Amino acid sequence: RIIFTLSVFAVAMLLGFVFYEQIIKFLIDILSLKGINIVFTSPFQFINLSIACGIATGLVLIFPLLIYQFLSFLRPALRIKEYKMVAGSLPFSIVLFLSGFSFGFLIMKWQIQIFLTRSVSLGIGNILDISRLLSTVLLTSVFMGIGFQFPIILLLLLRIGIIKHNQLSKKRLFIYLGSFIFAVLLPADSILADVLLTLPLIILFELTLILNRIFEKRKLKSILA
Repeated sequence: RIIFTLSVFAVAMLLGFVFYEQIIKFLIDILSLKGINIVFTSPFQFINLSIACGIATGLVLIFPLLIYQFLSFLRPALRIKEYKMVAGSLPFSIVLFLSGFSFGFLIMKWQIQIFLTRSVSLGIGNILDISRLLSTVLLTSVFMGIGFQFPIILLLLLRIGIIKHNQLSKKRLFIYLGSFIFAVLLPADSILADVLLTLPLIILFELTLILNRIFEKRKLKSILA
């Protein structure tokens, strides 16, 4: 499984590496970088940028395969009902990954627009390192997509019974702190961006607790019936 997964990742990474020019042009258009002076600061910097594009492409394309391999690995250890529950979460997991990726990308785009607006209003010129800029945007987006998987994992652990609802709710502050630390460790170099990236993680955690409570009430009603 590991060899096959790494092989697919290598192929996906190679595709991102080969087509990095198209990816860069596409990202520049989406980020609306008109009016910003974006430059290379080293004659060899394009290599780092192409590698970053390859890694980001590999992570995005391999994510569904990772989930499938994880489910296949867990299947022998789970009951049929538990496995169906885990397998049923796969579409939601993919949706959450894409949502997290998009949210991270939008936050980074918003940060860039603020930078452009402030520099124009203050009459200060702007020069951005294209390699660092796009690497930061891509990696922040990918890791936010991964971070959005946290509610799925928590909900599955709650439904299987490995974690108790009351125990988790009592550690709410630690979850908040962990979410903030996760956001701080992301490449986005801004306190404001860190706070904004933390908020959806906290909201998803609270929604997970609410959803689990609803499932528990339904289960109790079915038992009493």
